[in-house]
Amino acid sequence: MPQRFVVPCLIVLAAAPAALAQSRDLEPGWSENVTYAFAEVLSADPVYRVVPGQPREECYEERVRGDSSAGTVLGAVIGGALGNQVGRGDGRRAATIAGAVVGGAVGNNMAQDGGQVQTRCRIIEAEPERREVVGYDVQYRYQGEIFVSRLDYDPGSRLRVRVSVSPAD
Repeated sequence: MPQRFVVPCLIVLAAAPAALAQSRDLEPGWSENVTYAFAEVLSADPVYRVVPGQPREECYEERVRGDSSAGTVLGAVIGGALGNQVGRGDGRRAATIAGAVVGGAVGNNMAQDGGQVQTRCRIIEAEPERREVVGYDVQYRYQGEIFVSRLDYDPGSRLRVRVSVSPAD
């Protein structure tokens, strides 16, 4: 490594501890007179928020039957036309009638089975309102003094506290 880089690096390394010490003094809330201890929890009462019930929408699919009369007529016409192609004389007439009857029945079944699927929705009544825990009012004792704080959690039987001491002016 060339010597022209060594000297600037040594200057930076020598200044680093002083810069870190100054930045620590400027850090908000930092103090050398802070320690942590445990306090005895006397009570932790839940704090509730009422959440109103909301109606909800429930949807389902339902098959809607088609118009079977149109299918019956169309099936009878097609069946009659096909039956008319069979036989001669009275046989042709009987085949036409039989084709119309069978075609009408098939057309009716197809119209009923071929219905469309539609989505139907309905509103379900609102659920009852419910209570939701949003925090705890905690009463605790530290060195004979009683304090109260609201916390986001139930601390159990003891609570870690931050103790800061500074001169009273």
